[in-house]
Amino acid sequence: MTINHLEFWDSNYYKNPVLNEQMIEHAQQKLGVKLPDLFIELLKIQNGGYTKGYAFPMQTKTSWSENHVPLNELFGIALDKDLNSRHNILLSEYMIKEWGLPANQVLLTGDGHWWITLDYRLGEIPTVRWFDTESNEDILIANNFNDFINGLVPEHEIL
Repeated sequence: MTINHLEFWDSNYYKNPVLNEQMIEHAQQKLGVKLPDLFIELLKIQNGGYTKGYAFPMQTKTSWSENHVPLNELFGIALDKDLNSRHNILLSEYMIKEWGLPANQVLLTGDGHWWITLDYRLGEIPTVRWFDTESNEDILIANNFNDFINGLVPEHEIL
């Protein structure tokens, strides 16, 4: 199922500003990665926040569920530290250290106990992974961000 990108987002609760090229370049330079094009396209529609409530069906059981992982929010890019946005990929470096995650991750969503990340450990094109810091799970979700987004289903269809 392909998600309608224009209907992907719900609330921009932290009021992240509209994404511009300077913000993209700053984030990529600070994180040392090239962000996936589809990720940037979604952030240009709304720069992070809550989604309409999606899930990615999983064949592998995780600490979250027998059959899926959630995507109820997706982090954006917020350069203004005074904004205090929790939906911000620029917090990745700090959170990786805080929660003991492997290096070369860009955090897409999570609460500290679990994360969904762009994993750059294998190279320039990231996989999408599930990490649970309490049960030491490191599980492949999708081979790339496009497969992840295109594999999402409305959460109510899985529950």
